[in-house]
Amino acid sequence: MSCGSRTPNFSAALRLVAPFPFLVSAVLAEATPQAVQQSRPPEAAFFVDATVEAGVRFRHRHGGSGRKYMVETMGSGVCWFDADGDLWPDLYLINSQPLPGHDGRGDFRSRFYLNRGDGTFADATDRSGLAAPGYGMGCAAADVDGDGDLDLYVTAFGPNRLYLNRGDGRFDEAGAAWGVDDGSWSASAAFADYDGDGDLDLYVCNYVDFTIDTHKHCGKHEPGYQAYCHPDAYNGVSDRLYRNEGGHFKDVTRAAGISNARGNGLGVVWGDYDNDGDPDLYVANDKTANFLYRNNGDGTFTDVALLSGVGYGDDGQAQAGMGTDFGDYDGDGDLDLVVTNFDLESNNLYRNNGDGTFSDVALSTGVGEHSYLRVGFGAKFLDFDNDADLDLFVVNGHILDNIELYREILTYQQPNLFLENDGRGKFVDRTAALGSDLQTQRVSRGLAVADYDHDGDLDLLVSRCNQEVSLYRNERGSERNWLALDLRSSGLNPFAVGARIEVRAGGSLQIGEVRAGSSYLSQSDLRLHFGLNGSSTVDSVHVRWPSGRSQDLGPLEAGRAHLIREPAGN
Repeated sequence: MSCGSRTPNFSAALRLVAPFPFLVSAVLAEATPQAVQQSRPPEAAFFVDATVEAGVRFRHRHGGSGRKYMVETMGSGVCWFDADGDLWPDLYLINSQPLPGHDGRGDFRSRFYLNRGDGTFADATDRSGLAAPGYGMGCAAADVDGDGDLDLYVTAFGPNRLYLNRGDGRFDEAGAAWGVDDGSWSASAAFADYDGDGDLDLYVCNYVDFTIDTHKHCGKHEPGYQAYCHPDAYNGVSDRLYRNEGGHFKDVTRAAGISNARGNGLGVVWGDYDNDGDPDLYVANDKTANFLYRNNGDGTFTDVALLSGVGYGDDGQAQAGMGTDFGDYDGDGDLDLVVTNFDLESNNLYRNNGDGTFSDVALSTGVGEHSYLRVGFGAKFLDFDNDADLDLFVVNGHILDNIELYREILTYQQPNLFLENDGRGKFVDRTAALGSDLQTQRVSRGLAVADYDHDGDLDLLVSRCNQEVSLYRNERGSERNWLALDLRSSGLNPFAVGARIEVRAGGSLQIGEVRAGSSYLSQSDLRLHFGLNGSSTVDSVHVRWPSGRSQDLGPLEAGRAHLIREPAGN
């Protein structure tokens, strides 16, 4: 299929911030095309379903036939990443394959869409080589070979795949050659330079030791009552940490101190929660204790989840962790943590106390009460209305397609949950007020965020289990001011994964980190977005690069995306 015209209409929307203490006024030749101007619907909704309008046509198929293989119910993820280097985020959607008993009919290909820069996408799957045969689960994108373009890692029920970007719109599969084709049932994955050697390493969550041959009958032995099995029906499988050694990865799981078969890993996120300059790691496990691996700075980790207060629920019991994300929701300069859970558990919001511990404030902030009857999967901190504080979006859907037979108060298809930060430490359920499209009840799983149309506000992409994907376009976030930052670093990590940003404007502090993988099975755009409320100028920006270098910039003009390059030398 033709990708259409991609000739950029250059504007001053993206300016170069050079390695000097002032803003260069010249506009980059590679600058971002002008933001697409969209018409607002009559009801002035915040979010509208733009999936069809954008040309995105995708339905996840779990390949089931009624036999209730456990893998069917977990869905798949989505990834935003700029695959062709034109500064517009492209889109990858993961599919599965037929399981025993399925008739094989239907389209089971994963899909890759190039962003045309006019609010629409072109299906480039066939040429790209990313159709990805196999039972796909999650994805994460980063430049693993340091050649200046983003590669793609895809987890699966079966061998995982690493797709190296050729730079011409095509990808070569190299999972086995790079040593990352683990055949376990893998879920979320995320990249970071945990050992500070300049290239990107990889963490992969493995779920349980379920196979088709070990499939069990769970639920009541009555017609219609067979259910998908609880994870405790199977043994856990240790996650994997792969160290990048240039041209291949080495499994260092045991050497790094994180080999633990007790975890049923589903969600993962890297973040420097203790502000010591290296990335730490949080893993959301399903019905086993969650992991918080503190980076020791010597290539090893220590699990401090229990001591830090993020391993269990308030009742001391392990919860069904699904998705997770780091973000500074209270503006105090350190990373807080959200974890989504099963019904009758509520989600967790862990406030960082700044001393290595966290407090679960889900109930006191309003996060917990709205999630009690829902099964949460993907979760992201984001400032959807650009008012300079982080809101929270959680997507929901039960894992049992016959849950109504077991619990009358629960449903299989569930509404998503949009919680607005009131700026005073509380979250308010704003789902119903943000537009009728957002209220549709589905079986949601993956969630990723990007300003795909470059209009100054963040849009949402939600994947579903055995249902169609939804792209929700933000129509009103840009009514307030904003700032976007695209970072480019030196060395083997050109997209500055792991960089930490501090933005000061209007008397407030905001922090952000460039993150490759989070939520559930998904990845949001690497570009950092900050709402500025009424501020027309950013007072200062402090960048801590993955190399350890620091850079101070400002003032910067608001309402623009700025490209910041790491300074050379010291």
